[in-house]
Amino acid sequence: MKRFSLLATVALLAALVLAPRVTFAQDPVKIAPEMYKLNWENDRVRVLDLTVPPGAKIPKHSHPDHFAYVLTPGKLRIMKDGAEPMEAEVTAGQVLWIAAETHWAENIGETELRIVVTELKEPAPKKKAAPKKKST
Repeated sequence: MKRFSLLATVALLAALVLAPRVTFAQDPVKIAPEMYKLNWENDRVRVLDLTVPPGAKIPKHSHPDHFAYVLTPGKLRIMKDGAEPMEAEVTAGQVLWIAAETHWAENIGETELRIVVTELKEPAPKKKAAPKKKST
C-alpha cells in the first residue's frame, strides 16, 4: 500500500509540474488555424503565414525563437502574462526578432495584417566561455 501511495504522490507532483507547460505551450497553427497557415517546414525551421483581419483576436499561443517579416502594415495589441499590454504599429518590410515566448494579440488597426513568421526549431547556441587569462 505504501508503494502505491508513493507512486500516486509522484504522479500527482509530475502532473502539477508539467501541466502549466502543456497549457501554455500552444501551437499557433492548432490554436488559430484560420489565421496561421503552415507555409513550409524542415528539421530546423517552420515558416507560417499569419493573416489577422481588423478586430480579430489571436488566442494565447507560444513560439520558439522566431522572426517576423511584415507584408502589410497594421497595428497590434500584444499581451503576455504578468506584463502590461503593448501596442505595436508595424510597417511593410519590417523585420522583427522575437525570443521564445507565450503571448496573445489583437489587430486594433483598420487593415488586415499579414506577416510571415519563421520559427527556429533549434535552441539558441550556448555562449562560449571566455578564454582564461594566463597568469604571469
